Amino acid sequence: MTDVLAIILPVFLVLGFGYVAVWRGLMSDEHVDGLMRFAQGFALPCLLFRAMSTLDLGQTFHPALLVSFYAGAVAGFVVALFGARLLFGRPWEDSIAIGFVGLFSNSLLLGVPITERAYGTEALEANFAIVAMHAPFCYALGITVMEVVRARGENLARLPARVFGAVFRNALVIGIALGLAVNLTGVTVPEVVAEAVDLMVRAALPAALFGLGGILYRYRPEGDLRVILFVIAVSLVLHPAITWTLGRAFGLEVPALRSAVVTAAMAPGVNAYLFANIYGVAKRVAASSVLIATALSVLTASVWLSILP
Repeated sequence: MTDVLAIILPVFLVLGFGYVAVWRGLMSDEHVDGLMRFAQGFALPCLLFRAMSTLDLGQTFHPALLVSFYAGAVAGFVVALFGARLLFGRPWEDSIAIGFVGLFSNSLLLGVPITERAYGTEALEANFAIVAMHAPFCYALGITVMEVVRARGENLARLPARVFGAVFRNALVIGIALGLAVNLTGVTVPEVVAEAVDLMVRAALPAALFGLGGILYRYRPEGDLRVILFVIAVSLVLHPAITWTLGRAFGLEVPALRSAVVTAAMAPGVNAYLFANIYGVAKRVAASSVLIATALSVLTASVWLSILP
């Protein structure tokens, strides 16, 4: 429990600092918007580029591992999407963004360090296999569904080009694609460029978390609490439960099962808000879900860690 708190609380505190800064008038809404634009358009893509360019792609990618995790993620997306639409009467665009909250676990910021603290560095192979395709898969799914809905009544023949363009105009996906290209081609990034990217990387998560805290003050959960609690339950309970069930059914080895379930049990990541922000829908639900679920992860992560072998 102490190890989990040591991982969760710093994240929660940085979010809180951003919230207090806006609440007390130390930062304006325009300042927060600029900070989030920097994080979303520049710093986080650098983080993803660096991670993909240095990742060992030769590690084993177990089909059972990926199916167990991503089947749970897709189920979370579908349940959250249709729950928001049918149970809470949200517009389709809002519902898709809420579905994305149920889809996108905080696999990197929380999943990796909690797994490492619980099971050791040698247990991270499966985590990195999940992280390697997490953002591209989730963004491709979310953007595809959003663009399909927004194109209703238009010529569907143009839809593939629109979806492709939307995916690859996304700065986060571009960062992943460029990092993967560097990794596969073996191109050596000049040292001065690598150091500049590393400077951006060090700013990425603090800037995104602090900015998100400021956003939370603007999008407090007034009137949205039921849908927020619903999507949090999908993220923290349904996703890991499906991953646990499939992992056991597929006979996943214990280290892979641990990594898959712990990652699935993490709160929605900052990207859940970033996706809602890209389309300008359900931003209050996404931002509040990230904050509240991150706090609740202290309890739910402890439960899953006690259940796992």
